[in-house]
Amino acid sequence: MEASWVPAAMALGLSSKKASSRNIAVERKNLITVCRFSVKTLLEKYTADPIDDSSEEFVNFAAILEQILSHRFKGPVSWFSSDGQRGFWDYIRLACSKVPNNCVSSIENMENISTSRAKGRAWIRVALMEKRMSEYISTALRDTRTTRRFYDDGAIMLREESTVLTGMLIGLSAIDFSFCLKGEVMDGKTPVVIDYTPYLKFTQSYDYLSEEEERGSVESSTSEDSSPEHPYLPLVTDEDSWYNKWRKMEQKFRIVYAQKGYLEELVRLRESQLKDLEAENKRLKLRLEEVMVQNQLEKRELEGVILELQEQLTGLIPCENPQLAQLSKEMVTPLVNQWPSLGTLNGNESGSDSKLYRREGPHAFHAGALRLPGLPAQLQVPGQPQVQRVPGERQHGSQPDPQPQLRPPAPAPPPGPA
Repeated sequence: MEASWVPAAMALGLSSKKASSRNIAVERKNLITVCRFSVKTLLEKYTADPIDDSSEEFVNFAAILEQILSHRFKGPVSWFSSDGQRGFWDYIRLACSKVPNNCVSSIENMENISTSRAKGRAWIRVALMEKRMSEYISTALRDTRTTRRFYDDGAIMLREESTVLTGMLIGLSAIDFSFCLKGEVMDGKTPVVIDYTPYLKFTQSYDYLSEEEERGSVESSTSEDSSPEHPYLPLVTDEDSWYNKWRKMEQKFRIVYAQKGYLEELVRLRESQLKDLEAENKRLKLRLEEVMVQNQLEKRELEGVILELQEQLTGLIPCENPQLAQLSKEMVTPLVNQWPSLGTLNGNESGSDSKLYRREGPHAFHAGALRLPGLPAQLQVPGQPQVQRVPGERQHGSQPDPQPQLRPPAPAPPPGPA
């Protein structure tokens, strides 16, 4: 008895598991299908006019989207929600925080919206007005770790239907949504209900009637006592069929026209951004050329200062000494190319002699010993070098500079007695 009961229980559990999997799959299929119909309805009716909360089609679409985001959501209670109820807004708040310029913080700061469900409904409206619903959902789906934290296995957000959902939501960018959330109290207590009746209408053409159905309809029309077998099936004439085809073509044209307008607007935006970048690039090139010209002018000015200082040093050297005369002849050649750079000096010399290359005004340097390559130590000119000027010339109201003279070194004291 007990041995026969175990296989029966296992078979019952297996069949129950299969039924549960089938029910979940049917739920996913129903929600995705009705969402596709709802998006098509919005695109067909509201491509030219803005849509608001008064539209029954939008109310139904918002209910469908809320049911999709809540499908197989984990846990009814959340300790970090203000109302204690855990909803899809808690998932959106975390998964969409990486979206640039997102609206999550603005919805969190709304004073008239307190519950998690109301914040989720407000987010749906704001995302539609921003035309970024598909971007938000795509970014959230890429965060698989957070998605698995909030959804059970079999949820739409964890299956391939989520990719179909993001593709459908792209078309909503062609519609202008207009909602006023300021001062409005969003209903966060009443659950939403989907209205399936607009998508369950069925019209069968006369061409698709079988022979038995056609013969039965003819017999029922000739008999007064019999009732029609299919009273809801209308007989569509050729004129009605052509009219329906024309209506479908018109609806497709409106959708394509709306998408074309959206793409043209996107192209215009990219073109304006490209023009701005080209103008910025041109401005930076002009700035670079100006800096290069300025550097060349400063380089030539510094070379002129070096040549002038060399001429002054050459005039200060007396010609009685043969060695100094020979050195004076050698200094006729400019030493511009031999001028030492700061990079070739060691740490001590770089710190002390760097003052020589700093200018305060025309032909003026900081105080410091001027050292040139090729001169002995006793011929170096200490102090600030003076620029040769015209005698009697004043600079900034000062007295004429005296002519610098080279003083001979002091004689050494005679040696004392050993």
